[in-house]
Amino acid sequence: MNDDTHLDASTLPPSPVGPGALEGVRVLDLATMMAAPWAGTYMADYGAEVVKAELPGRGDPVRQWGSQFNNSSLAWKGLARNKTLITLALNTTEGQELLLRMVPEFDVLIENFRPGVLERWGLSPERLHEANPRLVILRTSGYGQTGPYATKPGFGTLAEAFSGLSYITGSEDRPPVLSGYPLADGVAALAGAMSVLAALYWRDASGGTGQVIDNAIIEANYRLIDYVMLDYEKLGLVRSRAGNRLGDLAPRNTYQTRDGSWVAISGGTQGIVERLFTAMEQPELIKDPRFLTNALRLENVSALDDAISAWMIRHDVDEVLEVFETFGVAGAAVNNSAQIAAHPHFQARELLVQIDDEELGPTSTPHVHPRMSKTPGGVKRLGGPIGRDNESFYRDVVGLTEKEMADLREAGAI
Repeated sequence: MNDDTHLDASTLPPSPVGPGALEGVRVLDLATMMAAPWAGTYMADYGAEVVKAELPGRGDPVRQWGSQFNNSSLAWKGLARNKTLITLALNTTEGQELLLRMVPEFDVLIENFRPGVLERWGLSPERLHEANPRLVILRTSGYGQTGPYATKPGFGTLAEAFSGLSYITGSEDRPPVLSGYPLADGVAALAGAMSVLAALYWRDASGGTGQVIDNAIIEANYRLIDYVMLDYEKLGLVRSRAGNRLGDLAPRNTYQTRDGSWVAISGGTQGIVERLFTAMEQPELIKDPRFLTNALRLENVSALDDAISAWMIRHDVDEVLEVFETFGVAGAAVNNSAQIAAHPHFQARELLVQIDDEELGPTSTPHVHPRMSKTPGGVKRLGGPIGRDNESFYRDVVGLTEKEMADLREAGAI
């Protein structure tokens, strides 16, 4: 859906930047695509110094993804925000030697090469830990570092399918549904960032050492839906697709309003359901034997949805939401991007803040989330050109001389 208007980022508040809880933590991001680098982005938002290494000349494949504006990938801008951008070719001997020289300067290394590739390059976790025993290594892959599928190519799309998430997503009479966004990658990124922080805490607060984290994208996503296995284990029930309904409670669906909008309802408690029936001016439904309890509502969910739909279609979305607010019903409009940008709640929360980007000009970016009161972090800059920070990083942090840098460029290592 296209909207005739656009968000004017120059009207947004500037991105606030405060002290970050992870200041002093240095992360080397060797990964590509979404899941693994995204974990580094979360850490960078809270002040970690994240150095993103890309293949010279080609860069991260995400640079070619999706919508382009002024020859810049809009997906890349957010994924690489707050990162120091360098180039490094690990498929060269010189690049491998340079990495081992750099590793002692870092707390965390993030990678998502197919299992076995780092080992083939002489950069196994054991070798990396020889160079820096305190290094936390986050290894993200589609299927994990072990098992018969370990070396198969794995992406978030495949993880949604293989983990069982897609099987229970979509309408019961339609094919399984994949999300319209790299959902599985985002889930794995959050799991990866959390595990890195746990490893750093153990290392620093408990006298531990560095360690290796095996973050399988399929398992991160399975963890989202793991209780459906108990349905199978205890009841022999293989949960399948049920549209927007949920096998745990009713009502739970989206309902169209008279003006063509949609409203989502979650009947999470008996009180909410009774208030919904009252708001619909049908209090008799509270005593209807089909709807007395959640279990009965699940048995009669089609009749329940029909009753709600019949009421909803007679009202515009604003009227529905006003009535729900009056009666304390848990409901929300189904918003698109244009509606989110204009919504007063998101504006009051400063969901979007402004960055003056070197390639895009004034540009919106999501505020850091979750919000911390003492160490909020912030967004300082978005993703930029390949090798933007080569000179300052290799000279000031690694300590390379001009001749060493020239030799490495000649060898194709940086």
